Amino acid sequence: MRTIHGYSSGAEGSLAGLESSISASTFAGLAHNKSVMSAYEACAMHIQRGELTVSSAGLFWLQTDPSRGCNTLWHLSDHGPVRLGPDHLAIRSRVNGYGGGAVAASDKGVFVVGEDQQIRFINHTGDQCISLTDDPDAAYGGLVADESRERVLAVREADGQQQLVAVSMAGERTVLHSGQDFYSAPAVSADGREIAWKSWQLPDMPWVRTRLWTANIGSDGLLDQCRDWPTPTEGSVQQPVFDGDQLWALSDHEGWWQPWRIETSGEGGWKTIAAPARDHANAPWQLGESHHCPTGEGGWARVRYCNGTGELWLSSGDTGEEIRVARDFGDFRCLQSAGGQLYCIGRAASRLDAVLMIDAKTGQVRTIAGGEEAMAGARAALPLDIEVPALKPGESSIHGFFYTPKLASADLPPLILIAHGGPTSAAYPVFNPQVQYWCQRGFAVAEINYRGSSGFGRAFRMALEGRWGEVDVEDMERAADHLASFGLADGQRVFIQGRSSGGYTALMAMIGSRRFTAGASMFGVTDPMRLRAMTHRFESGYLDWLLGSPDEYPERWRDRTPLFHAERITAPMIFFQGGQDKVVVPEQTRAMIEAMKAAGRAPESHWFEDEGHGFRRQGNQAGMLEWMFSFYRKHSQKANDQAENLS
Repeated sequence: MRTIHGYSSGAEGSLAGLESSISASTFAGLAHNKSVMSAYEACAMHIQRGELTVSSAGLFWLQTDPSRGCNTLWHLSDHGPVRLGPDHLAIRSRVNGYGGGAVAASDKGVFVVGEDQQIRFINHTGDQCISLTDDPDAAYGGLVADESRERVLAVREADGQQQLVAVSMAGERTVLHSGQDFYSAPAVSADGREIAWKSWQLPDMPWVRTRLWTANIGSDGLLDQCRDWPTPTEGSVQQPVFDGDQLWALSDHEGWWQPWRIETSGEGGWKTIAAPARDHANAPWQLGESHHCPTGEGGWARVRYCNGTGELWLSSGDTGEEIRVARDFGDFRCLQSAGGQLYCIGRAASRLDAVLMIDAKTGQVRTIAGGEEAMAGARAALPLDIEVPALKPGESSIHGFFYTPKLASADLPPLILIAHGGPTSAAYPVFNPQVQYWCQRGFAVAEINYRGSSGFGRAFRMALEGRWGEVDVEDMERAADHLASFGLADGQRVFIQGRSSGGYTALMAMIGSRRFTAGASMFGVTDPMRLRAMTHRFESGYLDWLLGSPDEYPERWRDRTPLFHAERITAPMIFFQGGQDKVVVPEQTRAMIEAMKAAGRAPESHWFEDEGHGFRRQGNQAGMLEWMFSFYRKHSQKANDQAENLS
């Protein structure tokens, strides 16, 4: 239930020393203030970058085109970044519904997955694009180049099954492994003789329980001596990678996604290294994630998440010394190394996604593409790290990011609380133009990593099991109370909003609490049981994990189905829904609106018939922002403000 538009995601400060007299605009004169960006401008500036991959042919990555709502292929040429491939080619994998691994570089060019889910090869100059698959009933993702055999490895999804396959330059497809419910992007050793991958079985999600596999690759390109490597205790393994002939992976079987070396000879086993008790990756919703990689001569680059902020650390193979680099950035993805250089996507609070090149020995950072100033001529509101203390013994504190309004008045600002999607996902302290849109209009904004979010260890992530619609709502409420108690926002004007599963959290908060002035659901879940019957295979066991088996806990399902409690929502609600949504189908929102109307409520709703799960078209995104601003503005005005506007 996570919404992925393209690519997006440290804190630039904290609440320590922040004055409690923060105030906001009364909205007067906004329409005439040229420094305030419009909704259309906010959506147009959100250029995101990701799926970076490197080979001897060069550096390649994907970049969103906001005007078209699609991803395009880019390459770093001798003259700077250039777009590659035909003008009409949009790139995106749909494996598992969320894709990932739609790009893989080889020594001659790059393999890509088009919107039609077929694999193509584009040479490094971009003047040749060859279709490799004609498999209309299948989707491909998790691409990895097998350079020694001039082929690409991939996860193939068709007929409700997945396989690990190889596709040659002539388009010949070979099944390498099958029989598991799900596969991830494989890793191939530098000499091309070994391969590693992970798999998982229903009803698990990949952050609950997975299996690590290895095999030898024979002279015929087929696998032999396939073997799985169970973790010592239950855990989620992700991102296997070879450093020479040594295999490494991230596993959370000791409580955190930390690096482990796997001895694959003899009896083998999992060998730990000294690593802090931090997650070194986030929840693997997509294939092909890379949060760690060897940098040569025993050195490593690894991401660590600290209270929601991604930190990039380099370790030396000679001394083992570790240094933190690129401190201006708050999240890192797609770590790749070549020629003593580390390449990655860096995300920061006041600039667009940057393609970074970092010297693996000195830590010197250079932006080689992207990284544009996000708001030229206007200072962005920066995220402040907040910690909300636990209220009960044994309960966890929660973290989030608070953004102050950019215009001042004598009044405390209204507050917008954002519940991230997933719900097993996270909010990061990175540039989000929609957050800036609200801050420029006098709102304070807080993104909350409630219990169940990733990046805070396995126990915190698993705390949502059976308790969705309960602990997430409790955490949103106590975040609102905490911010109001410090005088950072007006406790009488608090709004809550969310997308997909975040919309569900917002609805449950509106049902169970009088804390919120109004709420917004963007293609939010309203009927988990109906969704359970219709959702795609990847998440088919997820709802039972979130709420428990409906056979064992029927009361829990009734209590936490917003549709059954529409009459309890007494504050205003606004809904947004795409007509082509295959994840949270339109009937979910339509039924909720009708139930509220039957209860005498008057919800506001907006439909986008040409949109799916997550709005991709720039005009539709802007329309949603403008309608939401009108809604929030109306319901955040005080009685005397409204009286002054009466004729």
